[in-house]
Amino acid sequence: MFLILALVVFGMVMISSVSVYSSYKITSRMVASGVMSETTNHFYFARNVMHVSIGILMMVICSKISYHFFEKFARHIFAAWLVFLSMVFVIGTEYNGAKGWIDIPGLPSLQPVEFMKIWLIIMLAYFLKKRRAMIADTYMGFLPYFLYVWLVFLLLIFQPDFWSILILAPVSIALYFVWWGNIRYILIAIALAFVWATSVYGIGKMIPQTGVGYISQRIDNFFRDSHDIVESNNRDDKDYQMKQGLIAIGSGGFFGLWFWKSIQKFGYLPEVQWDFIFSVIAEELWFFGATILIAMYLMITYRWFMIARSVKDPFARYLALGITIWILVQASINIGVNLNIVPLTWVTLPFVSYGGSSLFALMIGVGILLSISRHMEYKPQNLSDILQAKRRVTF
Repeated sequence: MFLILALVVFGMVMISSVSVYSSYKITSRMVASGVMSETTNHFYFARNVMHVSIGILMMVICSKISYHFFEKFARHIFAAWLVFLSMVFVIGTEYNGAKGWIDIPGLPSLQPVEFMKIWLIIMLAYFLKKRRAMIADTYMGFLPYFLYVWLVFLLLIFQPDFWSILILAPVSIALYFVWWGNIRYILIAIALAFVWATSVYGIGKMIPQTGVGYISQRIDNFFRDSHDIVESNNRDDKDYQMKQGLIAIGSGGFFGLWFWKSIQKFGYLPEVQWDFIFSVIAEELWFFGATILIAMYLMITYRWFMIARSVKDPFARYLALGITIWILVQASINIGVNLNIVPLTWVTLPFVSYGGSSLFALMIGVGILLSISRHMEYKPQNLSDILQAKRRVTF
């Protein structure tokens, strides 16, 4: 808990630094339209403080609720959130070409897919516990397991939101693998994912008007040499954001320019408080600060793996492991994008980047993990559970 709170506070400090220019721009437009009376450099920071306050409250509430509650209502919550995720096609708001936000009057704009990440993990953990003796079976294990996954993926494909799929796919496959699912089916799932990704790239390359052309462009830019990207002089290039991110990282030195001294945050690096906050962290605190940040993620991952390993209840074990893999994959993708070792995505840095929905979902996950760690003892409900509870489980 203290590691998470330290990471959240660090994110607040960095957002107070990186968002000054963006806050001035958005409040200038609000003043021009009569919404605000004067501009401010702390618009995003003030909203982030509100998000953190609500997120901590969610974490405390979920930590007080027994994780058995989520097991009992796993199917109901998953079905309800599928409906909510479908509502973006009716009342959703489009941003950057994706229709994935819902604006509720008087509340922060919500992104349903962020919450769907935790609800899908809960549903898969519930399924793995109920079908653990049949998980390697084609019709009783493999097909229904990945049916839940594909229900979510289909809704994300039509938004389109391929970057959330990039996070959920490894989590789903890893959870299936942990319970010794049929390795043949795992290889089939990976092969199908590769074929699907290649098809999306090909469609975007040949028919850019389909809405997936930007994916092909980003993959092409990923295979370009980083030196060529930095030397590009055309601001209209699709690699402009990556170029400015690499410049930010490269100009930091060993100790960085120091806090509030970033240059790239003043309009040069777009979306700086979201998916490219790591670049400015590297610019201001460079190798020293970035290393500490990565070490904190590794420490959190280790502690969460220990929770998953220690708990005896299969549902709690799968749930803790799924949440851990989710955070590890998302943080790795975000940092990889900033270092140009992963194609450009819209994936935020967990607990650090600006974003209410992302932070709320993450804090719910932390609260559930705290609840699991407080209820380590597992009480089997029937003879089958009693026999399986005595078996040693090794990850």
